[in-house]
Formats: sequence, structure tokens, C-alpha cells
Amino acid sequence: MKTDRFSMVAKTLACSALALSLALPSLAQAEDGKLSYLTWSGYELPEYDEAYLKAHPDAVTISVFGDDDDAFTKLKAGFRPDLAHPCYDKIARWQKAGMIEPIDTTKIKNWDNIFPIFRNLPDIQAGDGKVWMVPWDWGNTSILYRTDLLPDAEQSWNLLWDKRYAGRMATIDAVHDTPVVAALVAGVNPFDLSLTDLDKVADKLREQRPLMAAYTTDMTSVEQSLASGAFVAAMTWNASAVTLKKQGVPVAFMHPKEGMLTWACGFVFIKGMKNKDLAYDFINSRLEASSGKHLIENNGYGSSTSTAFAAETPEKLKELELPANPEDMLKKTVFTGPMKQAEELAKMLEKIKAGG
Repeated sequence: MKTDRFSMVAKTLACSALALSLALPSLAQAEDGKLSYLTWSGYELPEYDEAYLKAHPDAVTISVFGDDDDAFTKLKAGFRPDLAHPCYDKIARWQKAGMIEPIDTTKIKNWDNIFPIFRNLPDIQAGDGKVWMVPWDWGNTSILYRTDLLPDAEQSWNLLWDKRYAGRMATIDAVHDTPVVAALVAGVNPFDLSLTDLDKVADKLREQRPLMAAYTTDMTSVEQSLASGAFVAAMTWNASAVTLKKQGVPVAFMHPKEGMLTWACGFVFIKGMKNKDLAYDFINSRLEASSGKHLIENNGYGSSTSTAFAAETPEKLKELELPANPEDMLKKTVFTGPMKQAEELAKMLEKIKAGG
């Protein structure tokens, strides 16, 4: 849910919503009888909320953010929506900051349809049948590369350190992406780094810096550069593979031997929310199989529910770079969770990007 999980669908709608939310901050403030929802751009499409809107026509106001840190900053500055959509690796931070309150899973009618691997994530547990986050969407991060330009590409994250392709690669500008991969390449645990480990990660990031054409979360520009051949490889989310394959660009979404990264995002209740009943209805609507199916088809990302996957054909899932059985696949990936040294890594990344 990192980083920026921008969907490339409905770009005009997303940009319009973003501009409106920036121009009118009051959109993020909850009103009695009208749910206020703060989310990633691209996730405001009405087909995700069919059941909710049928029961509560026009009873939702949606504002968007660029990434989790942007959302955190908005909340710290006084925004008070009812519901927000951060990613799992940030939940502990939001909870410790007193921004969120527990969600009663007995009021989530499709709770048992959520894949156990998401339902049982350690940092979402709030005790007594309650959770800090209800998982909804997930995806993978890996290297998207041109198969015609790199026909014998090593199936490893090391590709992003290959000096032969200096200036023709890009990586994601986010602490829970590029530094995590640097740690994997360095052979250390990215989620529990010692001081010595931090030095090893810094060395890998410095080694990589002169090879990168861009550190970015703008997947549109990355996709364009891959399509033109300006880039031969880039760190992206699986949605970019779907987009370029639909355009006929010869690309592959790598399964690195060190493991793809997996992220998951979901819904949280903002402390002091005004419309709790509407928030439960909204979450229940998003967990309907039809909503999850739209998420899979529109965004190319996975739904947290088994019912949404059951509603898709195996052929469609294969086309979208998604597994028929997420449980099996996710046991083989590196799940992006809370990072004990996140602040140190963030400062390190910014310093190295600036040439330090």
C-alpha cells in the first residue's frame, strides 16, 4: 500500500479528486450522516461501493492522498475523516500516534472470507475480536523488464545493480521498497536491522544510486519509459505489468530468487469518527465479491477475500499476474510489514539520493 499505490485507471477522475481535496480540505472532515473517506487516488470508483451506495445514496465524501506519509501528515494537521485507507506497514505508527480506534470484526459480515494470511496479520490485532485494520487490497512489487532487451535477465533483484544498464533503470522512491530490496541483496533482515546491517544497506544504496535514471512513484512515466525502451527495467507494482502487456509491450514481471515484495492495505477507523455505522456498511460493501472483482479487474491488484478470487476465471487471474491461490503465493514472498528502523532508513535514502 505503498509509497504510492496509484492505479493507472480512471486517471482523470483521480486527478480531479486530488485537486478538489487539496482545494477544499473540509472534504476530509466528517459530517453527521455522510461518511468521509480518505484513500489512495484511483480507489474512489463507485463500482467499488455498489452495495453501500444502493443503501446510502450520495452518503460518502472521498478525499485522496499521495502516500501513507501524506495521509499521516493530513491527519496530524487536523483532518478528521471517519475512515482511511493506509497500508499494513504503517498501522503500528498510526496506532501509537493515537489516530485510529479498534474495529469490531463481529460487525464485518465477510470477515471470515478474508484470506487467513491477511486476517491474522500480527500488527492489526487489537484483542477481544477487534482489529486496527480490515485488509482489503494487496499487490506485489518486483522488477518489470523488457524481455526483448533483456532476454537472459537474471531472476534476481541484483539486476537493479547491473552496471551495464546504468541510466536505463528506475526504482521506487519509498522507504518500504528500495531500502528493503537493498537489504535483501545485502543479505540482511530489512525489518530488524542492526547498526552494522544499516551500514550494509547504505553501501548497497550508494552503489545503486549512479545506476538509476529515476527514483519515483509515478508509474505512468515509468511505464512510458519502459514502453519506449528508454528503460530496460524498473521496480514497479504488478499493475504496471498488466498495463504494458495490454499495450503489447514485451515485458515480464520478475519472480526474484530473493522473493517479490508483497504489500497489503485496508480500512481503519479514525479516532473520534462521527459515522461508525456507515463506516461498517462501507467496509462490508467493499468486502463483497463484486467489489473485490472490480478491484482485481480495474487495478490489477488482489482482493483480500477468497470470494472475490472465486468470482474470477483462472485465465483472467493469469492475465493480471495474480495467483489462483494467493495463500500459496504469499508464503513465498517477502511481506512488507512494520520496519523497526523506518525513520533511519528514510533519512538514509534521502541523504543518498542527494549524493550523501
